[in-house]
Amino acid sequence: MTDRKDELAANLAKVERRIADACAAAGRGHEEVTLIVVTKTYPATDVRILSELGVRHVAENRDQDAAPKAAACADLPLTWHFVGQLQTNKVRSVAGYADFVQSVDRSKLVTALSKEAVRAGRELGCLIQVALDAGESARGERGGVAPAGIEELAALVAEAPGLRLGGLMTVAPLTGEYAGREQAAFGRLMDLSTDLRRSHPAATMVSAGMSADLEQAVAAGATHVRVGSAVLGVRPRLG
Repeated sequence: MTDRKDELAANLAKVERRIADACAAAGRGHEEVTLIVVTKTYPATDVRILSELGVRHVAENRDQDAAPKAAACADLPLTWHFVGQLQTNKVRSVAGYADFVQSVDRSKLVTALSKEAVRAGRELGCLIQVALDAGESARGERGGVAPAGIEELAALVAEAPGLRLGGLMTVAPLTGEYAGREQAAFGRLMDLSTDLRRSHPAATMVSAGMSADLEQAVAAGATHVRVGSAVLGVRPRLG
């Protein structure tokens, strides 16, 4: 356990240094960027170690893994983010432990999240997942709504009981005009965030950037970066 704690501490320090350097290069304060450690496929014991090391935000993308892990770590001062594509039949479970759902991309999901948040007596922060590889009306390969659909979906979230509109999230696309152009993709997300905040001033979160491209996200203005393998190591193969 001590070896694992040392490993995670060293990795975490490297990531925090990358964030600090990226902030300095962009003329931003380190405190402007929140690190979310993506703990998917890793055990609750790792989450406990991360908490001991000062991590306060963790993310999961599969409810069947996240629910028992969140329950096992319910005593820790953590904010849980759900970042995966979310099916409506998993919403009741997710609404029980997630503080933020970063993958809101359709009206049916908004309705389900609102219903279950109210049932659980909780308020869920919601980020609209933006698909920069989508056409004007389509969804992206990995979920997300096209830019043209942001405003309508944001209005639904803002009006829904039990939900709070937090901002926008994206994943650097693998296809389309932004493929291989992470800086441009994240810059586009920032432009969309600026547009959104004209009608929803409190929707200030911009979640972008992962282990390979967090510097580009920070340079563009992201407020949250989602880092997994750079902290926890190369993920074990599933199945």
